[in-house]
Amino acid sequence: MSSAPDERMVRIAELEIHSADLDHYRAYLEEEIAASVEREPGVLMLHAVADRADPTKIRILEVYANREAYETHITTPHFLKYKLGTADMVKSLRLVDVDPIILAAK
Repeated sequence: MSSAPDERMVRIAELEIHSADLDHYRAYLEEEIAASVEREPGVLMLHAVADRADPTKIRILEVYANREAYETHITTPHFLKYKLGTADMVKSLRLVDVDPIILAAK
């Protein structure tokens, strides 16, 4: 097992969206995630899910190569379009920084 420190930055964004804005919000989110993963090598994964019982509650698992990749991400035109375009749609936002234990995908 490697003892090298994991430089990845991992965060869970917990959002609640105003129900009247949900479809519009999701369109912005889909565009932003697609652009980020396609254009930014430091964006390793962005996974968005909605609570089945309350689809206004959205969680996004964000994984960046490192803190610098995250800092670059939040200055990109596609992220700023998303952030400014959805600002009034977001009822609440909580950012939870987490340490990766194991991240696996197939």
